[in-house]
Amino acid sequence: MSSAREYRDRIYIRKDIILKLVQYNTLNQTALLSYCGLNLQKHKEILDDMEEKGLIAKSEEQWGSKRVTTYKVTEKGRQFCQMILEPYEVMFPRKSERERP
Repeated sequence: MSSAREYRDRIYIRKDIILKLVQYNTLNQTALLSYCGLNLQKHKEILDDMEEKGLIAKSEEQWGSKRVTTYKVTEKGRQFCQMILEPYEVMFPRKSERERP
């Protein structure tokens, strides 16, 4: 088996982001991307899109000379996950390790 990560559909990426934010309440950008296995350059547009649609909320704080970006899930994001993403994954589950070639 190769060490390359399997492709993950964007819908599952969105669900993973929402679930991590529900689990931890608030996460800084670095922790969120790390926990979800994402790359900032490749996946920033997904975070921006989710924020624009009101699924997550972003805030920025100045910590000395650094700016820290944090995210939290909104009520709309929670409802979207429960009504759309969870039923989608039930209907179209992700492949398990045994099913992958």
